Amino acid sequence: MSPSLLSWLFGGVLLLAAGFVTTLLPRRLARTRQTRVAWSTARAAIDSAAVSRDATAVRVPEAERLLARAELLAAEHGGVVAAQAASEHARRADELWRERA
Repeated sequence: MSPSLLSWLFGGVLLLAAGFVTTLLPRRLARTRQTRVAWSTARAAIDSAAVSRDATAVRVPEAERLLARAELLAAEHGGVVAAQAASEHARRADELWRERA
């Protein structure tokens, strides 16, 4: 192979690799940020439900079950869907405790 052909091949491979990196890196960063935000929201909802539980003198078994489910999902560190489910469970538990207070 001539040196000219090798340099063209190397340049083409380098250009192709740069295209992949500039396409995939922003998507990965956005997905990571979306996951962090979802789990931050879920943890805030779980903390709010725990405060409502502690402030209520009445036992609410359904709310306790929902909060336990949300804490279990948070402990497993799933993806965005798991974070949204944990957040929803915690919000519903919080609502139940606030209704009983």
